[in-house]
Amino acid sequence: MDRNPSPPSSEAEEEEGDAVGSTVYSKHWLFSILTRLIEVISPEKAEPAASPEGIQTELDEEMENDICKVWDMSMDEDVALFLQEFNAPDIFMGVFAKSKCPRLTEICVGILGNMACFQDICMSISKDENLGQVLLQRLCDSDSPTLLETSRLLLTCLSQPEVANVWVERIRENPSVYDCVCFIMSSSTNVELLLKVGEVVDKLFDLDEELMLNWIKNGTCRSVGPSGDDSPEELPDFKIVPCILEAAKQVRSDSPEGLDVYMHILQLLTTVDEGIQAIVQAPDGGKETWSLLYDLVCHELCQPDDPPIIVQEQKTVLASILSVLSAVFASQTEQEYIKMRKSNVKCAFSFMLDMPLIGSLIRILQYMEGCGKRFAADSKDSEQKETERTDANEEDFHLKILKDICCELLSNMLQELTKENTLEGLHQGYLNEEMCSCAFQNLLPLYFASVESFLEVLRESDQTLADNLEKRFPSLKV
Repeated sequence: MDRNPSPPSSEAEEEEGDAVGSTVYSKHWLFSILTRLIEVISPEKAEPAASPEGIQTELDEEMENDICKVWDMSMDEDVALFLQEFNAPDIFMGVFAKSKCPRLTEICVGILGNMACFQDICMSISKDENLGQVLLQRLCDSDSPTLLETSRLLLTCLSQPEVANVWVERIRENPSVYDCVCFIMSSSTNVELLLKVGEVVDKLFDLDEELMLNWIKNGTCRSVGPSGDDSPEELPDFKIVPCILEAAKQVRSDSPEGLDVYMHILQLLTTVDEGIQAIVQAPDGGKETWSLLYDLVCHELCQPDDPPIIVQEQKTVLASILSVLSAVFASQTEQEYIKMRKSNVKCAFSFMLDMPLIGSLIRILQYMEGCGKRFAADSKDSEQKETERTDANEEDFHLKILKDICCELLSNMLQELTKENTLEGLHQGYLNEEMCSCAFQNLLPLYFASVESFLEVLRESDQTLADNLEKRFPSLKV
């Protein structure tokens, strides 16, 4: 269907004063569509007796064409203001309450989403408590296109500072939102929907730590969903981390942007102790989270056959992943030491001390060094404009964050390596003089203790390599 309509055959060209604002769209035509919408949901136009209760209906083709034109036109501020003036949001509320047509519901939510892009209208929509509650109930809809438009609308409102807190508070007071969002993340295969829902969750957690803590602790008690024909009959007892992981698995192949979003959600969880515990105290001890993130780093992102510049493209998702891995590794290390003190027996967390991961961390550092040399050469070859320098500074800032996170995780892992681990790394090629030099170059002097600890183990595994590294880094000599 053509979703970029020409202006409706408009009396605006023939009848003075009929144009909507500065557009060529007709007030009369738009008003007629709103009137027809009212008729669709009026008692006189109730579903025919042949349509049993709960049976979905199709939208009349002519009506669908016209209302889709309104959907596209509503991206214009003058049209959006006209719709607001003639109480379109109230009409849409009637549609949500009475219509059994998913396509009509989707379009009406989409029009509201376009209208919400304009600040004054967004404030009006957001302050309408009844409309707000009805829109949140749309998250329990079984129709994916409606869920997508609802998520877009919520993200638009949450992105407006003037009304974001209104929606955060409203969502916090509606336990059913947690259930509906978790249900989508854990069961949907619609990548576009998962991306948008992920962006909503990411925004919510970024805006309000209290809400994030509530959602982390949720799943231990049953939340009651909204009543209505379109709400799920019974939802399982969701926990937030498995739902996020399931959504990440769905988007990883088809949506780099979606993967970035869900990795950032995990990173936000690890900013509070409760979030880290939700990961590591799962029945599998955090192995599912670790396995997914490990697989991404070691087998998908920043691979040996990629050019070094790839680290620029993947810097944000890598930073999120490594940040989570670092938090989980530190937490598990602490737990292992507690076990050791209690039992006087060393407890191996071997699934974390994996040499391919250490090799990948060093490769990321090598690629960042390559990018730094390239940018330095570019700066010498040409005079950069002010905007280009600003962009370069921003890139450097994000790369520095990635480097800091990478170095922290690498130092913690090197400090825990045993002679057996090190011999394995040397044998498999994950540790050699070039890679160790790169690691030391980036870790010193901040992580001197970790490097010194690793060098002691290395002396037991390969004395020649240890001696060569001491020559390159005199500060390490005893």
